[in-house]
Amino acid sequence: MPALSRPLLLLLALACLGLPAAADHHDRAASDSKAKASKQGDESGDGGKDKSDKNEDTDDEQPELSITTGSVTIDGEEVEYYATAGKLPQKDDSLDEKAQLFFVAYTKGKPPKDSDKHAEDGGPDASRPITFCFNGGPGSASLWLHLGMLGPKRVKLPDDASFPPPPYEVTDNPYSLLDVTDLVFIDPVSTGYSRAAEGEEKAQFHGLEEDIESVGRFIHDYTTRFGRWRSPKFLLGESYGGIRSGGLSHLLQDRYRMYLNGVVLVSAVLDFSTLDFAANNDLPYILFLPGYAVAAWEQKALDDELLGKSIEEINKLAEEFAYGDYADALLQGASMPEEKREEVAERFAELTGLSKGYVEDNRLRIPMWRFSKELLRDRNLMIGRYDSRYAMPGRQPGGDSMEYDPSGVSLTGIFSGAMHAYLREGLEYEDERVYEVFGSVRPWNYKPYVNSYVTTAEDLRRAMTENPALRVFAACGYHDLATPAFAMEHTRDHALDRQDLLDRFDIRHYFGGHMMYVYEPSLKELRKDLVKWYEEATP
Repeated sequence: MPALSRPLLLLLALACLGLPAAADHHDRAASDSKAKASKQGDESGDGGKDKSDKNEDTDDEQPELSITTGSVTIDGEEVEYYATAGKLPQKDDSLDEKAQLFFVAYTKGKPPKDSDKHAEDGGPDASRPITFCFNGGPGSASLWLHLGMLGPKRVKLPDDASFPPPPYEVTDNPYSLLDVTDLVFIDPVSTGYSRAAEGEEKAQFHGLEEDIESVGRFIHDYTTRFGRWRSPKFLLGESYGGIRSGGLSHLLQDRYRMYLNGVVLVSAVLDFSTLDFAANNDLPYILFLPGYAVAAWEQKALDDELLGKSIEEINKLAEEFAYGDYADALLQGASMPEEKREEVAERFAELTGLSKGYVEDNRLRIPMWRFSKELLRDRNLMIGRYDSRYAMPGRQPGGDSMEYDPSGVSLTGIFSGAMHAYLREGLEYEDERVYEVFGSVRPWNYKPYVNSYVTTAEDLRRAMTENPALRVFAACGYHDLATPAFAMEHTRDHALDRQDLLDRFDIRHYFGGHMMYVYEPSLKELRKDLVKWYEEATP
């Protein structure tokens, strides 16, 4: 793929956000509430043994895992679980170690008492669903989904999109999916504590296909090592995690004969053509417009008539205009009659809160980073890219582009600080390395999509065609100006050309941005929708 625009690279580099938890997450008062796994460290293995119990005759020593226990009340029910934190070695067919991938897994029930794998003696229930979770970037660790949406703890955030001062409070997460599915959070190589093995080139993991192959191998190895082949299996990816999920859905099926029950996409992208603003690509201008209208409505930058409408009504009006007169205007270009072109500019301005003159000066094409700077220029405020509910002052009143993302800076420190504390105090995991929230993964290899737009939508379509049981759920935020909801709708409607495929691809919209789950009412609604969807997708 050709060099991406600066803003798109920023999008892909900072894909998602999540939350850390507190030390009271675990029953640490009791001496038997913590078990350090030794060399084997198996969820179904020697959870309570110390290092002296290791087999001294083996040279193939596994990294130590930390196993802790806890409980959380979900939907009125107390759910006991154990958390496994550590690294899984990744080897080639010659059994040479290529990397170590850090993960945190939450398994409902009690930790294993011995090497016996029966669930009644502790360890995983192989019939329970298991979901492999990851964020995006590329280059993001999985802390955002982990402690923002899915795990048994979450960071407590204000619902009004304000910036709370540090330090930050963590609390039980009553909206976790742990009552429905076991959870495995994956940090790809160069993120979190995951690293290439000594002497191995990092570049072999830093690419579209390379990343999919590495994460796919981890899923295969984890499933095999911890005895989960009989479990219904799901992927859950956010942002660039959508690109990864699309590729994984096919790779797991084609390479490992591992058939999935479902894929959950959270504020995800499957096709870069929907995001890459360019002179020769009209799609993003069309697909971002409903998000602009919602942002202007949220920031009270519209006239009274439009402000009196609901967020759903504003979004629908903007979608109809975007696919109608606005798309016609961009398609026709200079051939559109001037009178009609002025009508389109005026309606664009009405729906987005911009001036008609500004819209005309930009020839009806307003990229996101300009919209963010222009909408509230008279207040010297920029709106957030991940979440347009956030607004903060620009570094200078002038300029035609946002200097930073108000929503990004408002959330990153909260999640990062809490995750670092939770790793040590909650999961009792120690590592001398830096936990890389955003790892250094550039340059990212986009072969075989050189000179074309990256997409894994066709991989997902192929997986759904060959596996009639595979279902997809896409959660989209109304205030998301990074991977807008309308872009996911467009991708679905163009990648899936049969009704039976469309019937298995559900899209739901939520109040909030890229991380709609930081808004508690939306997190509650999202959980409710996913619980029902998991029931339908699980035998």
